[in-house]
This record gives sequence, structure tokens and C-alpha cells, in this order.
Amino acid sequence: MKKLLLLGIALALLGCKSSAEHKESKTVTITASEVKETVAFLASDELKGRNTGTEGIETSASYVEKQLKSYGLKPYYGTYRDPFKANGLDAFNVVAYLEGNDAKLKDEVVILGAHYDHIGQSSVVENDSIANGANDNAAGTSAVLAMARYFATKKNNKRSIMFVLFSAEEMGLLGSKHLAKRLKSENLNLYTMVNIEMIGVPFKGRDYEAFVTGYSKSNMAEKINEYVGSNLIGFSDVAKKYNLFAHSDNFPFYNEFKKPCQTISSCDLSNYDYYHHVDDEIDKLDYNHMASLINKMIPAIEKMSNTPNQDIVVNEN
Repeated sequence: MKKLLLLGIALALLGCKSSAEHKESKTVTITASEVKETVAFLASDELKGRNTGTEGIETSASYVEKQLKSYGLKPYYGTYRDPFKANGLDAFNVVAYLEGNDAKLKDEVVILGAHYDHIGQSSVVENDSIANGANDNAAGTSAVLAMARYFATKKNNKRSIMFVLFSAEEMGLLGSKHLAKRLKSENLNLYTMVNIEMIGVPFKGRDYEAFVTGYSKSNMAEKINEYVGSNLIGFSDVAKKYNLFAHSDNFPFYNEFKKPCQTISSCDLSNYDYYHHVDDEIDKLDYNHMASLINKMIPAIEKMSNTPNQDIVVNEN
């Protein structure tokens, strides 16, 4: 009888373990409807273009905070908001944090970022003056939130991951400049920063799905393609021509930390006619493309957060 009792306990424990392992390994897929829901909220007319210092950006920040909190992610500072002044206006980045599960590697941080602000108003077209900013950059914000949900659910990252939604990007990268300086002064052990910008539309006729700004600055594109086993990330002549590397929120982090800090995008302005335009609207985006790109990027971010060594490095040139 005693042996049978012990056997029953062992089987019960084994069953619990199997159930826990099954729960841990469950599939988390980013859907088109998920990213569209985020874009639809942020790029709605009610938010009036999310300009820094407006009621619309305040509502946007509250929405982002609510999402991050619902995933179980902690604020990096005392609250999710990282306040700063933007040309005299009260502004704030939104910053959440997922600690790594490796005793040593958790001290190294991967930052995933996107800006959630936009320009507010633009030239009037057919009585419309609201620059909704669906592609720029509600799309990138939706990607960071989707990946935040994924990693908060999986908790399979050895390195820590910081999820940052920047404000005042449209005023000259003011939010990212503020946070990069703050984190540098706090001696953050940054491994790499991946910024996501304008992923709402696909390229046509190219052998890659997205590009990385500052392609030659590091081996980030090469390692991402190696990690995912496909030619996911390529080189954009247009991005180089207009030096897009220096015009998004990756740039202040590169300046402060001298680490691989780059932006991933599927729009280099050659495949979208509505940059800073009132017609950058919800219905212009391809949500199946967005979900597909995010799902393909996630294994690369997983790999970044788990490799024993820092594979992605700045190129010496």
C-alpha cells in the first residue's frame, strides 16, 4: 500500500511538471487583428495626431501603460512614465522591463523601442487636417507592444528586455535623447537597441522584407538573418541616401553607448506616399504583413536575449 501511495504521488508530481512544461512552451502568435487594434486606437481621429504636450498623447500614453500592465510587465522606474521637458512642454516616455532569467546575463539589457507620438496637424486635404500617424509610428508601437506581450508570456529571455515607447521623436528625438543620457548616467549595461519604425507596408520587388538603418554600422542584419534562417533584413539605398540612421530613436543610444543601436523598417519612403500626411490613416496599412514581420522578428530577438556571448557588435571602420 505504501509503495502504491508513493507511486501515486510521483505520478501526480510528474503530471504537474508536464502540465507546467506544456504551459511554458505554449505557442504565442501575433495576429493581424492584434496589431490593427493598437494602430486603430492610436491613429484614430479622436487622438488628433498625438502631438507632444496634447491631450491625445496623454491618452496614448495611458493606453500603452494599460497594455504593458495587463501583460504583467513592471515599470522600469517608479512608474511607467519617464518624464522630461520637450521645448517647455511636459512629455514622457513609457518604459517597461522584463528581467532576464539567467543570474549573469540578466545584467545585460536589450532595448526594444518605437515612438508613439506624431505631428498632430498637417496640410489640409479635403477638410482633413489630422495627421493620424498610422504608419508613423502607431505601426512600430503596435510591434513593440505585441513583442512585449509575447516575451511577458514566454519569459524565456536570459538577458533583460526593456520595452520603450518614446515621445517627442517628431520634435528632434527628444525623448530618446533624454532616456539614452539618463540610462548612460545610471550605467545601464546595454547590449543592443532595436528600434521599430514604419512597418505598416511591405516592399515590392526586393529580396528582403525589411531593412536596418546604418546597415554597415554593425553586423545586426547579418546576425538577424542567421538567427531566423532567411534573408529577412536587407540594405536600403534610400535609407543610406537620406541617412535615416540618424533620424530615428536608435541614434541617441548609438551616440551615448557606442553599441549596435539601429532601426528596422519596411518603409524607406519609396513605398509609401503619406509620410507626415493627413492620409497616413488606418486603412492604408497591411496588417497581415505587419503581423508576419513581427512573428519573423521575434525569434531573432529571442536569440539576442539568449546567446551566451554578445554576437552583435559594432563594425570597426
